[in-house]
Amino acid sequence: MTIKKLLIVDDEKNIRIGLKTMIEREFPDHYHIRLAIHGEDALAQYESEQADIVITDIRMPMMDGIELIKQVMKQPEEERKPVFIILSGYDEFTYAKAAIEYQVRDYILKPIRRDELFESLRKSESILQAQAELARKTAEGDKYREQIRMSRLKEWLSQDEQMHGQVEEVRRDLDIPFESITLPCHVAVLSYKAENGEALNRDELGPLARNLLGQLGGTVAASFVDSAGRLVLIGGRAAQFHELLRLTGGKELEGLRLGLSAEAAKFEDLRSCYKQAEEALHYSFLYPGSRLLQYQDIRAPQRRMHPMPDEDIRKLGNMLGTEREKELQALLKAIFRIEELPDVDIEYLRQVGKRINEQVLDEVFRLYGEASIDVLKLYRRVGSMDNFRSFHDYYRSLEHLLYSVNEYVRGIRSAYNEHAEISAAVAYMETNYARPLNMAVVSNYVGLNYSYFSEAFKAHTGESFVLYLKKLRIRKGKAMLENTSDKMQDIGSALGFESSKQFTRVFKELEGISPQEYRLKVRAAASLSE
Repeated sequence: MTIKKLLIVDDEKNIRIGLKTMIEREFPDHYHIRLAIHGEDALAQYESEQADIVITDIRMPMMDGIELIKQVMKQPEEERKPVFIILSGYDEFTYAKAAIEYQVRDYILKPIRRDELFESLRKSESILQAQAELARKTAEGDKYREQIRMSRLKEWLSQDEQMHGQVEEVRRDLDIPFESITLPCHVAVLSYKAENGEALNRDELGPLARNLLGQLGGTVAASFVDSAGRLVLIGGRAAQFHELLRLTGGKELEGLRLGLSAEAAKFEDLRSCYKQAEEALHYSFLYPGSRLLQYQDIRAPQRRMHPMPDEDIRKLGNMLGTEREKELQALLKAIFRIEELPDVDIEYLRQVGKRINEQVLDEVFRLYGEASIDVLKLYRRVGSMDNFRSFHDYYRSLEHLLYSVNEYVRGIRSAYNEHAEISAAVAYMETNYARPLNMAVVSNYVGLNYSYFSEAFKAHTGESFVLYLKKLRIRKGKAMLENTSDKMQDIGSALGFESSKQFTRVFKELEGISPQEYRLKVRAAASLSE
């Protein structure tokens, strides 16, 4: 239940308080009641906070009830008027009759009877409900008619060709007050992107549109959101739109971009002007420092669609994972024709970006797997230029991504090479463990720097070179103890130890028992199993 606002106006305190008490008892939590001591007090309160129902006496000092009603009814037409209930004495009936012309809905004779008061309030509630329903239906009808009108306008503006005789038909259907604004005028197409590249949706565009229209005053004949989610404004002069962006400055609107058409001298020019503003907004992507771009500023006669640089894109992919960052940077600039901006066709840039994403980046992650989370986030964002406010932001992010991917691929290739080299070292040790091996001999065999080999070996095997060699020889020695009756001296020599004493010491260090004890343990276990 919606709480109604009720204003009681009477110069007699007992009547004011009595009415308030009776109403609150009969309708608990139904009304928010305010009290006024005369018409002037009531008018001041009403102007501060409107009321749904006003119960007022007629004869009061300062301002009587009739004058109060007159003043309230003079309020702007768009403001909903309250329901008035007049309190009157028998000898004041003529005043009550006079108030009918001011849409007074009811009057109550003094002394006030409870049942009449409550019935009058219920009638007032019904009137308020009927008014609200009528306002709702009217608003829905107006909204529907406006939607049909704007839909017709958008359809006409978006057509590739104009049919013969269509202009007058469209103009009649739209009923745009075109003559009410100063000619010539312009068409503007606006979009907004946040710093993360997200565009405003249709609901979010509403407040922005109201703000902009308020700044432009009454010069805009029509405004709507087109099929691409951009705000279209028809009407106004170029200087007004420049001033508009100056007034709507500030960090929160840095993502606002506006494309402005050439002048429209007549109604039929609107279609071509819409397309001009659309194209100007499209190319504002190439001008990071410009929030407003006019159509005449982008008409570069040399702009053309260059052939796709497929061979250079292939080279770019091949360079990833190498030490050739400067060459990669130069090639990327050449691919996007950075030195020729902004005279490059924007569709060429979009197609190049798409091919780099598909033929270079997608292929990298297909071959090498997923990179770090940060790299993958940037990879997904760079997948479309639409995720950026400007080409400059896109190019900078793509460049950063390519450098990150270059390091990623280089790391994988290095790890692969390192793995192959250490694997070769381990295989060499498995075959030559009986020789007098040391780290210098093995690192030289696989062609790695001594210090680097030490770190790489430990990272690959999890153990130092010396410990790994000890374990390898003892593993081979355990097999000889189990399967032969050779003497300890012969086994130690076969394993590459300098003496049986050294063999015994290392064996006990790793196994906790001597080689002889190990042989006895193994043979005892074997006899028991038989």
